[in-house]
Amino acid sequence: MIERQQDGSAGDANYGVIGMGYAGYRQPEPAIAALLERALGTARSVLNVGAGAGSYEPRDREVTAVEPSASMRAQRPPELTAAIDAVAERLPFPDRHFDAAMATFTVHQWADLEAGLREMRRVTRGPVVILSCAPELVQRFWLNDYAPLVLAAEARRYPPLDRIALALGGGSVHPVAIPLMCRDGFGEAYYGRPERLLEDGARLANSAWSFVDAATIAHYVAHLARDLGDGAWDRRRGHLRRQESYDGSLRMIVSTP
Repeated sequence: MIERQQDGSAGDANYGVIGMGYAGYRQPEPAIAALLERALGTARSVLNVGAGAGSYEPRDREVTAVEPSASMRAQRPPELTAAIDAVAERLPFPDRHFDAAMATFTVHQWADLEAGLREMRRVTRGPVVILSCAPELVQRFWLNDYAPLVLAAEARRYPPLDRIALALGGGSVHPVAIPLMCRDGFGEAYYGRPERLLEDGARLANSAWSFVDAATIAHYVAHLARDLGDGAWDRRRGHLRRQESYDGSLRMIVSTP
């Protein structure tokens, strides 16, 4: 049985607590959206699993969204269809019902990864596209020098990419470049804008911070603020403020039947 939290969240993070301002920080990044659109090919009907606030849902296709968290469903903009309250491991659709399926920044939340991915493949006759992170690359990000327990939690939660591909019956893995002014505020999106990570909302929009106690977070934030204030961060990493893109841990897995 999949245990769900008070607002319906089915993973290890409680989006009833951390997700209230999520949509304000996690806007779709056009460059990433374009990659997803290309991977979906000519599909007209698309299933979005773990859809959250609908950031990357195509506006010109017939999208069915699944999202177990009530707080995330409530943040979906009015132009999108309402999301269905369901979990990846039990999708309420017949076999081969959709042309394509997608899941962005969500598989690390699922209680049973293989079951959820098998369900996605079962209900999809075309490509399944997953946006996730390579766990072995997460801790090379500079934030690890300031918030090691946060990055350790992130690395621990992301499943290996080959495990994702295997559960889908095979797939190819593609690196995803992160632009300097990335609109989607996941951790690495601020590689050249470190001040943003001093904002409570920016950290809350990244679930890994919720696995670290408040006193430790305060210490981490104070350390970063100190290095930004006295110029230490810029002396070591100031070139990132001018770097057009960053090749971090972000990856896209595309599985075709």
